[in-house]
Order: sequence, then structure tokens, then C-alpha cells
Amino acid sequence: MAVTVMSGALRGVDAVPIEVEVDLMRRLPSVCIVGLAASAVRESAERIRSAIESVEEEFPRKRVVVNLAPAGVKKEGTALDLPMALGILAADERVPAAAVQQVMAVGELSLGGALRPVRGALSLALLSRELGLTLVLPRGCAAAAALVPGATVVGADSLAQVVAWLRGEETLQPVEAHRAEQKPSDVDLADVRGQAVPRLALEIAAAGGHHLLMLGPPGCGKSMLAQRLPTILPPLGFEEALQTTRVHSAAGLVRGGQLVAARPFRAPHHSVTVAGLVGDQTLRPGEVSLAHNGVLFLDEAPEFARSALEVLRQPLEDGVVRLSRARGTVEYPASITLVMAANPCTCGLRGVGSCQCTDTAVARYLHRLSGPILDRIDLHVELSPLGSSELIDGPRGESSAAVRERVVAARARQHARGQVLPNGRLGVAELGRVARLGVEGRTALVHGAGAHRLSARATSRVLKVARTLADLAGSVGVEEPHVVRALSFRPRW
Repeated sequence: MAVTVMSGALRGVDAVPIEVEVDLMRRLPSVCIVGLAASAVRESAERIRSAIESVEEEFPRKRVVVNLAPAGVKKEGTALDLPMALGILAADERVPAAAVQQVMAVGELSLGGALRPVRGALSLALLSRELGLTLVLPRGCAAAAALVPGATVVGADSLAQVVAWLRGEETLQPVEAHRAEQKPSDVDLADVRGQAVPRLALEIAAAGGHHLLMLGPPGCGKSMLAQRLPTILPPLGFEEALQTTRVHSAAGLVRGGQLVAARPFRAPHHSVTVAGLVGDQTLRPGEVSLAHNGVLFLDEAPEFARSALEVLRQPLEDGVVRLSRARGTVEYPASITLVMAANPCTCGLRGVGSCQCTDTAVARYLHRLSGPILDRIDLHVELSPLGSSELIDGPRGESSAAVRERVVAARARQHARGQVLPNGRLGVAELGRVARLGVEGRTALVHGAGAHRLSARATSRVLKVARTLADLAGSVGVEEPHVVRALSFRPRW
């Protein structure tokens, strides 16, 4: 009689249910695994045989048929080792079949029967909670799964422990979740001297979730400012931390059972490929999704491949990455604050030194950032290098803690209006509700849009920045000064 053990497999950042059906047939001893199994899954037969014998259980001297359903979904990795082993033991009546049907088992087996951690523990916990089953995981990743509210997670070190627990010979207590406190950052906005306008732009970006482009010569503080943006963003809420940890867990970046307590800051090298940014053919999340609920920093933005930059269009608009590959289509979360930095020319010395770049070369260099990408950037800021006296003897800037207080207050005003998303990610209809303009403000926006030759999208983004400026100032409505100030952050190059 066939026995079914429930398991799960990652598809993007989501877990899909996999039914492991095992039947023993009176034929020549062999193991047959069907159900669109990849090579790593087919190779598990030898690992499972050795693991079962290591716990002093005899491997069935029959034809073992394992079916992985649904058969149309490709099965990859080694996480199905444990459920297949339990299915074989249950089919051979070494483990109670009724007990096996109450659990969802996931884990890789060593030849000696030890359990090794797998990716995507949080996603698997969400699936087990939905199915109403107890999740059995290797102890190394069980604590991460226990972070999901309402999920019952049991951690084990070996196949022998799981078998003894299912027989009632041993007790495995559910794993308890432990939330980590966010460690203080070792960088602070107070380290940045001068640069009043870029600092304001950084504060606006944090308060409204706006994207930012900084243009300036090398050494003027672009990277320094970008690295300090996470320190002024509001702290991660539990749900946000859970979402972020889920993505990092699916990418295999989470160790132990701790939440990602700080907002992510991802700064890929300019040689990164399209697959590295949005996800590869194995359907693992890329840099854009790893920056979910945080900051994606592209330093030397014009040096990135044009294809890599253009692929950001959809995530910047929709907050998600929809990835289609030969192995299927998945959707990753990608609610990010994008910060880009660029030099004013190829050599970086235009306007501050002996630049030899021609106007044509400068235009060609800056045009590597396409109009559609620039149109999606809310804040464009030019930086100038500080003088020696200001750099060495100038006063320290305002601290991250002080700026974060204003940012948190501005976000609170947005939530009080009933907003689910920050100003920078509002749709047209919602923006019209929360950013009504008076006669003077409307006139300023119309004249400014005409003078800057703004597209409809860029005009909408100016209004979003104006709404954030009003929130930072504690103003209920969007006034003319807010619109004028927002227009000053449109590009002049």
C-alpha cells in the first residue's frame, strides 16, 4: 500500500507543496524516482539507503517506487531526502503511517543520517501553516522557520531522531522563535560635513520612499551619503522584517534563526548582469529583491550595462520583479529605494579640474542613463567638492538619529491619512486624494512642468516629492513653496 508524505519545494521565494508517494513492490530490489526529478533528486537514492542503514534499519529488499507529485513541476535540490526516507520506512511499516501523515518533512540527509539545513525555511513554514501540518526541519534552519506566527516547527539533528519521535520513543519540542535586536550602525549621517542640499534630498528619499540620483566628481561624498540612507529610514516592522528575511532565506543568505533586523543595503558592482540584478535561471532572487524594504545603490551608474539598467523599469514602478525563464515564471518582491551615483563626465573632473572631455563625450557618457530611467528618479542632485577648511574644520552634520525622528514623523502623517504605501509609491488616484493643490500650487506646477518639459510621469513625481516636503514640514496641504522646492530636484543637465 502506497504511503504519502507531504513536503515542499521553493519556487522563487514561495514554497509549493510536494506529495512524496512511496510504494514497495515485490520485484527485484531497486529504487525508481519519478515525477520530473532533477539529477540531485535522483542521486538521493544512495544517500537515503545509506542514511536508513545508519539508523540500524534494514532498507527494503523490494522495488521502491517514489512518485513526486505534481509530476509537472520540476523537483530540484536535496530537500526531499527526508520525506522520501520517511515514506520508505512508513511503507515498510517501520514508522506509523498515521504519524507521518501529520507532518511536512523537509531536509537533506548525509550518508550517516545527519540532517543538513535547506534554503527557504520561512517560506516552508508559511506553507506548513497553510496546510495545518507540523513542519519537521533540520535543527540548523528550524529556528528561522519558527519566526512565522502560527507555524509549528520541530527541529531534529538526524533521521534517527525523527524516526524515534514518530514512533513515540522520543520527544521533540517545538522550536521557539528568538528575535534579534538591531545592532547600532557603525556609520552616521553626522560624518557628512556640508552638502546641505544632498542631505535634504536624502531625508526626502527616506521620508517618502523616493528614488535618488547624485551627480558629482569623485570624492565629493556620493557613496558616503548613500551608505547612510538606511540609518535614517524607519526601523523595520515585524512584517517587513519577515518579508525581507524570507527573500534572504530563499537566496540562502540567512544563517541561524534570526530575522533580518536592519534594512538591507545592496551595492552590486557595475559588472553585474541582468540575471544578477533580477534573478537567474535557477529562479533565485537577484540584487533588486535582496534589497526589498531597503536600499539598492548603483555606484558609477553609467558604467552599468544598458540592459541591466533598463530591466529596473518595472520594479521601480510596480515594486515587484516578474521573472520569466525556461523553468517557469515567478514574482519577487522588490519594494526598494534606488540610489544612483554618477560622475559628471568620463574622467570625473568636469567643472572642478583639468577635464579633457569634449561636450560630445560628456553627453554620450550621461546619455548612458536613458530618459525612461531618469524619468523614474524623483530626486536629481548635483554635488560639489568641499574646500579643505570646511572638510577638516567644518562642524559635523546632524546625526542620523535626529533626522530619523523627522522621517518617522513624516511617515506617521502618511499612515494617518490612510496610506499603505509611502508617497513615492502612490498610484495616480491615491496621489490625487492626498496631494490636492491650491490655485498657487497648481500654477507653480503647471509653469514648472512646462519650463522643465516634464513628462506626465515626471510631473506626477514632482507632486509626490512636494507631498513629502509638506509632510516633513508638518503641513496638512501641499503649498506653492513645496512645489517649487520639488521642482528644484529635477535634472538640469
